[in-house]
Amino acid sequence: MISRFLFLLLGLSFASNLFAQENDPNTVGSAVSSIEIVEQTADVTVLDSGNTAWMLTATALVLFMTLPGLALFYAGLVQSKNVLSVLMHCFAIACLASIIWFAVGYSLSLTSGSGNNWVGGNTAFFLQHLSVDSLNGDHPETVWIMFQMTFAIITPALIVGAFVERIKFSAVLLFSGCWLIVVYCPVCYWVWGGGWLAERGIIDFAGGIVVHATAGASALTIAAMLGRRHGFPKSLKPPHNPGMVMTGAAMLWVGWFGFNAGSAAAADNSAGMAMLVTHLSAATASLVWMLVEWRSTGKPGLVGIVTGMVAGLATITPASGSVGPLGAIIIGASAGIICYYACGFVKEKLGIDDSLDVAAVHGVGGILGTLLVSYLGWKGELGGLGINSETWQDQLVVQAQGCLAAVALSVVATYIIIKLVSALTGGIRVSDDDETKGLDQAAHGENGYSLS
Repeated sequence: MISRFLFLLLGLSFASNLFAQENDPNTVGSAVSSIEIVEQTADVTVLDSGNTAWMLTATALVLFMTLPGLALFYAGLVQSKNVLSVLMHCFAIACLASIIWFAVGYSLSLTSGSGNNWVGGNTAFFLQHLSVDSLNGDHPETVWIMFQMTFAIITPALIVGAFVERIKFSAVLLFSGCWLIVVYCPVCYWVWGGGWLAERGIIDFAGGIVVHATAGASALTIAAMLGRRHGFPKSLKPPHNPGMVMTGAAMLWVGWFGFNAGSAAAADNSAGMAMLVTHLSAATASLVWMLVEWRSTGKPGLVGIVTGMVAGLATITPASGSVGPLGAIIIGASAGIICYYACGFVKEKLGIDDSLDVAAVHGVGGILGTLLVSYLGWKGELGGLGINSETWQDQLVVQAQGCLAAVALSVVATYIIIKLVSALTGGIRVSDDDETKGLDQAAHGENGYSLS
């Protein structure tokens, strides 16, 4: 009986307290305030440690593409007397591009405030705006700056393949620095910085236009201006170390996951799909290139299959955020065929000694992928993830405009820069004796291989 009475008192006490709280204006106000605080917090961007970790990883992967990936890939393709010169080109460009990106490149490429749609502003010169707490979305701006820096590093390094074995080292440095500011930064702003192509809805997920089209067009221009290597095309020696070529190519393949999947700027579904389609395109292009070469020459070559891989990677790059697995297979197959025959067209029909096929593999591949995304990215068509245009034909027009604009600027600017650099250096090409001797000794006083 006593226990029932106690329970009754406790129940009445709890009910009275609850009634008092519900009618207390201070309590109601504090509850509303709590809701408002939660809503305000939801509107404030906070750092996401998972996305930050992925962007840090992707940044390291993209730098790995240049050093040592691209450096070894190119070094294995040249004669043994020029291997160190190619490694030196890639390493020095990586250092030079980093300092330029810090000084003016990031600001001109990815910040606004210039009052036009053609190039970025000066608000981030020398990263004067940056603090340790600065964010780009939900990850540190420091990481974003570094991630984009690795793209600025590899793009001029790609052009190295067009002029190996016959160019002055001083000309390489001067050309690369000027080219980065005059060509790469504006095109990057057009596409990724909010410029005129971005306003038109251009699709370039990871650099088909910004990286590959610009590098390919400039490579073709500088190769034509520089002239052919001695013995081109009939007496050239084969690559001195195909094993080194394959090693560098494998590093490029792995690093490309950071290149494309990292461009999602988050560890999310988009990054996962970008990684999958990147891999499928590379694998498909490798096999298709090998089969085409096998039929043409009678033998499947190691250098050929890894070159096909690079073509597949370059071609999927602009489309990796818009296509599904089936679209990636189609892109890879297209790259394996078209880029293979483009190599022969440049050297045999045009007679241009683009030494390591930069224009045919990267230029043609990047443009091909940029155009194909118009249809293959259309939602419902072959697994496309969807694009914003009303029709794929409308998107194709925008994509073509972007390619033409980037190629035009690259060709004109490269021609002018080479003329200026040639005047400053007394000609950009080494002497005949130095070319015969090899640039390792002539330019750097070292040898790639020492046999005792």
